[in-house]
Amino acid sequence: MPKVAIIEDDAAVSQLYRFKFEAEGFEVETAENGKLGLELIEKSHPDIVLLDIIMPVMNGDEMLSHLRQTPWGKDMKVIVLTNMAANTIPPSLKDLGVSNIVTKANMPPREVAQLVKEMLDIPSSD
Repeated sequence: MPKVAIIEDDAAVSQLYRFKFEAEGFEVETAENGKLGLELIEKSHPDIVLLDIIMPVMNGDEMLSHLRQTPWGKDMKVIVLTNMAANTIPPSLKDLGVSNIVTKANMPPREVAQLVKEMLDIPSSD
């Protein structure tokens, strides 16, 4: 069973993605800030991470910077989920090896799940 980590401070958004990915057969773990997300990823080694940028305690780009400095996180697939305007997204994200940047308002969870399946080479159930 593929494993996804959702690092998102908005509980409603996190649950929405959790329900969709569980329905698609994924094992899902969540964290509400970058610090807890980093700890969760270190313990669970997910196949892919969905990462918000603006969060309390440790924001997404800071968490990703720490993740990339670890042997277990340097090559991990990461999709940034944000509602930030494209011109306000930190340019450092591209340097940190983000697999994709998705605007939450423009891509429903169903399409995000499809993108994740494509990235992980999982056949679609559609």
